Amino acid sequence: MAPVLGSSRLQSLPQVQRSQAQIASVWSGRKNVPQAGKYRAQQREQEHPVQQLGEALKTCLIGLAAAASVALPMAGAPDMLMPAAEAKALGGNNQVKNAGALLRYALPIDNKNIRQIQVDLEGVPDDLRIPGSKAFGPISSSVRKANAQLEANKSKITGDFAPDRKGDGESALKKLQTSLRELSDTVESKDKEKIFNQNAVCLNLIGDIEQAMVKGFPYSVPKEYDSLPQLKGRATVDVDVKFTSTREGGLESGVLRMVLDGYNAPITAGNFLDLVNRKFYDGMEVQRADGFVVQTGNPGGGTDGFLQDGKVRKIPFEIKVAGDKAPIYGETLEDLGRFNDDPQLPFNAYGTLALARQEFEANSGSSQVFWLLKESELTPTGANLLDGRYAVFGYLIDGAALLQQAQVGDKIVSMKIVDGLQYLQQPAGAVKTSTASADAPITGSPAKS
Repeated sequence: MAPVLGSSRLQSLPQVQRSQAQIASVWSGRKNVPQAGKYRAQQREQEHPVQQLGEALKTCLIGLAAAASVALPMAGAPDMLMPAAEAKALGGNNQVKNAGALLRYALPIDNKNIRQIQVDLEGVPDDLRIPGSKAFGPISSSVRKANAQLEANKSKITGDFAPDRKGDGESALKKLQTSLRELSDTVESKDKEKIFNQNAVCLNLIGDIEQAMVKGFPYSVPKEYDSLPQLKGRATVDVDVKFTSTREGGLESGVLRMVLDGYNAPITAGNFLDLVNRKFYDGMEVQRADGFVVQTGNPGGGTDGFLQDGKVRKIPFEIKVAGDKAPIYGETLEDLGRFNDDPQLPFNAYGTLALARQEFEANSGSSQVFWLLKESELTPTGANLLDGRYAVFGYLIDGAALLQQAQVGDKIVSMKIVDGLQYLQQPAGAVKTSTASADAPITGSPAKS
């Protein structure tokens, strides 16, 4: 089973007409501002409609070319030039590409004060790309605003901590105050690398503060899925990889670190974490590495998924749309006609982790997973053929260089749970095991910003 990129059904003429209408709709400007980008979007000038239309057509064609390059032999050629799912490229506006930022924005919280501090600092890496000394003015302004926002609204931030996480939140807040002062000093040094690293420290602390604001689990998973493991929070997993040969830079092995998001994909993430806990992936090989995805999870032996009680454990298609209270189950966004809706967990970041499935069966996923390898600049969310069609449940946060060089046959020595096992909810009567490990050292470069 592979993440086939062809259409899940033949496109009808009315759908093509709807695609043309979506192209025309670009002239009226942006329809929606996605949750992850709404704060910064207010600070940007809107593009001219003609430019928007040109960019939309360009990204749509890029998406079609990418799909053609990875289509499997079993996937039939599309009978229309631009099916409706491809036309959704014209409606997406979420430009957040950093895995850490996507995870922060995906937390079920609503504290505008900490979000504004986050937004101010999220813009620093972009400003660092400005040539020469012109970068330091905008960066200094962003850091000053973040400091002022924190000092003016500290009580509004601490007042939003969950009772059982208040200690963690206050500790992270105190560290952030210190780190922001250090960031201000670093900006004065005009050392771009040091500024980038110190800014990342601040953003990680903001993530800890926001995590401390999450109060319980935000919705109820349908009871029909009670027989499946569910992740009611987040978990971190390390993947120990050994190459079959020495790669560029002398790499022979290393560790991929991933964060699984059970807040937005409790069943998909829970299924994967349960399999990691069972050591299902230990010793398995990389089974696909074609420059577009890296895939594993096929146990072989005549079956293409995890066997439970003699049957393959199937996972329902699960996707949460930004702004919706709970995920959608059983149908893709294409099936539902929600072409312009942005998933809360988009295929934006390098190393996006998703569940593979059969092309025409949305609910056929089991144990096979894939990491997306791509340049987000070419196919930002809403401009690819994966958003809304495949269930994302996590992101790579460390080890991008290692993942980039993975080849078919490379071995997954082990997958280990670093933290979050306590949020794994097993079905009633299930045998509980524990394989949580101590924090492992990380090798390889960080995930792309």
